[in-house]
Amino acid sequence: MTLLDVHDVSVRFGGIVALNRLSFTIDEGQICGLIGPNGAGKTTMFNVVSRIYEPSEGRITFGGRNLLEVPAHGIASMGVARTFQNLALFPTMSLLHNTMTGAHSTGRAGFFRSALRVGVRAEERRLEREAFALLAQLGLAELAFRPAAGLPFGTLKRLEIARALASKPKLLLLDEPASGLTHSEVDELSETIKVVRDQFGLTVLLVEHHMSMVMGISDKVVAMEFGSKICEGSPAEVRSDPQVIAAYLGSDV
Repeated sequence: MTLLDVHDVSVRFGGIVALNRLSFTIDEGQICGLIGPNGAGKTTMFNVVSRIYEPSEGRITFGGRNLLEVPAHGIASMGVARTFQNLALFPTMSLLHNTMTGAHSTGRAGFFRSALRVGVRAEERRLEREAFALLAQLGLAELAFRPAAGLPFGTLKRLEIARALASKPKLLLLDEPASGLTHSEVDELSETIKVVRDQFGLTVLLVEHHMSMVMGISDKVVAMEFGSKICEGSPAEVRSDPQVIAAYLGSDV
């Protein structure tokens, strides 16, 4: 069953066309890799899905609902979470509390109960338990009470995934998660993404320049160039497509 349906989406910034009638779908449970050279429009597409950018035209449905009617602050509660290419963590906070910040959309206390501190401590304990369980599943339990500052980059990448998972998403958007990682860390991250997909019943949209990672874990791949889709299919189909080869190697089609 289709979870995300992107149909004829265009984004223009003045005279610059960042996305040009882009269309693709992702089925529930799939890992979909979004690839393309720098400037192809991949991050712009992420920002449209996460409601940071407003498209100039087109439509996006998520679970049958018009995603473009949802304000940016409602995306998390709808079931969409994302990570960022540049880590957006709180360095002085512990890994546990960084993870808990991702659960703001699942809070049950409400404004007035929180203001009066009614039942708030019980909710905090619940969020702590759930955050610690996420850290444990990502191999970070022993670091739960350490501040994020100074920890290895690969550890912080897993922490950002834990924080995204804290919102209990249906769709997880990963923006270049392998950026800055060593080869062994990339391999570990690839396994982590597949494991959390299976354990949490997620659908994953992945933007990544690390081609061996994308081709190794994706169920389908969408290749872009200059804001347009040039190929969509299995990793094997996309890898052998002449337009994709031309886009990456600069050869004639």
